[in-house]
Amino acid sequence: MKRLITAALAATATLGLLTTAPASADPLDDFRHQALSWRSCDDPRLDPAGAQCADVTVPVDYSDPGGATMTVAISRLPATDPAQRRGVMLSNPGGPGGPGLDFVVDIRGGMTPEVAARYDLIGLDPRGIGRSTPVNCRWQEGFWTQSAGLDAADFAASTVRQAELAARCATTEGARLRHITTRNTARDMDLIRSVLGEDRISYYGTSYGTYLGAVYTQLFGDRADHFVLDSAVDPERYGATDLLRDMGPANEAAFDLWAAWAAAHADEYRFGTDRFAVREFIQAMVRRAKDRPIRIGEFTVDQHSLPNILFAGLDDPRKYPMLAGQLRQLADAADGATVTPDPQLAATLAFMLKAEPRDLSTATAVLCGDAATPRDPAWYWRNIEDSRADQPLFGAFTNNITPCAFWAPPAEPKTVVDNAVPSLIVQSTGDTRTTYPGALGMHRALRGSRLVTLPDVPIHWIYGNYPNDCVSAAVNTYLLDGTLPATDLTCRDEAGSGAVR
Repeated sequence: MKRLITAALAATATLGLLTTAPASADPLDDFRHQALSWRSCDDPRLDPAGAQCADVTVPVDYSDPGGATMTVAISRLPATDPAQRRGVMLSNPGGPGGPGLDFVVDIRGGMTPEVAARYDLIGLDPRGIGRSTPVNCRWQEGFWTQSAGLDAADFAASTVRQAELAARCATTEGARLRHITTRNTARDMDLIRSVLGEDRISYYGTSYGTYLGAVYTQLFGDRADHFVLDSAVDPERYGATDLLRDMGPANEAAFDLWAAWAAAHADEYRFGTDRFAVREFIQAMVRRAKDRPIRIGEFTVDQHSLPNILFAGLDDPRKYPMLAGQLRQLADAADGATVTPDPQLAATLAFMLKAEPRDLSTATAVLCGDAATPRDPAWYWRNIEDSRADQPLFGAFTNNITPCAFWAPPAEPKTVVDNAVPSLIVQSTGDTRTTYPGALGMHRALRGSRLVTLPDVPIHWIYGNYPNDCVSAAVNTYLLDGTLPATDLTCRDEAGSGAVR
């Protein structure tokens, strides 16, 4: 009997150990404790800067972490003074679809030495992009964005093209596309935080990266430290339709600024001697490109693709000479001259028309996977026609139908951003990509934010990219010790028209 009682007591004690120390209830526990293998990045910008790279394994579907996995490539540029190190700062350069491993070099360039001492800068190629496990729809062209053209026949052709792009993605990538989303990239960021052994992360994002940062604050607000959102998206209007439609008026206004600049250089570029003449010259080029597409080198530019070139050159006034030079080459080719495009124009055309070096199918997957869009082509055609009067160059471009109209429905609802996590938003009033009203929308959604405004400059991405001591001081002060401006702040442009000659 004594032996039976002893055995029973031992069994009870063992059972108690089993019930009080269960296996981890965290389904991501194995992911959180993975060991990273840091190595040379084999990158001409990262290696000289002293960065290293690693791959982080993440679940494809966070609702099924035991299922398929993929990798997210990250870089690390260490804090310059380990004794002052505050933590890590993750980052995103925009897109969606932009690779970001080397973005840390740009961010470090905007920092004062005191701020650079505080943070390990972490770049990443988000899921599906770059050196991460890639999404590749095998498109034959890079941009899915294009103008709807000049008439109903042009729009019909564009609609067929967008449907074909969506079908190619569904065929080549299948169900995995549903998990290439901003919410999952935010989850990847938090998993990276955990793998790096950090309680919280700081963050710098520009363009689409501001939306990614805002989604992170919504999902993981208690783990957000210092968040800087540069050139911000309105989270309420984020998606493949409203986001693009908001760009139309801003790009028409920026085109007029460029046209005035080109008119002042009429002797060199020969588009006209005032901005009205320049505008008419370029609009006539688009009409001519429909009747006779422009052959330049190995490329053909038509009424669908020419507005893309304009759009690409209007996000920074320092690009005005480049854009004028490109359009001069195209105008000469349209007149019948044999023109070899310069390397910069050739690279732009290769990306837009031939998917070299990559296409933007990942960007499409993110946009279409984040938010549902209208599916009726007639809805888009009405918007295009309504926009032509006051957006003659960009209305048919920013209101055109997209592959999202033919995409599978999103796997999750669109994220509603509404929180009081402190953050700093910086924005120019003339931004052609993420418009100033969008930044005001982000400011409303992030109730703990402060807004720094740079007026009268058509610049997209300010900190570390466009010289302004006031903006830089506001960002660096916040990153140094968390001090936000007491109120929203307006910074005046120091470079002004002197930035372009």
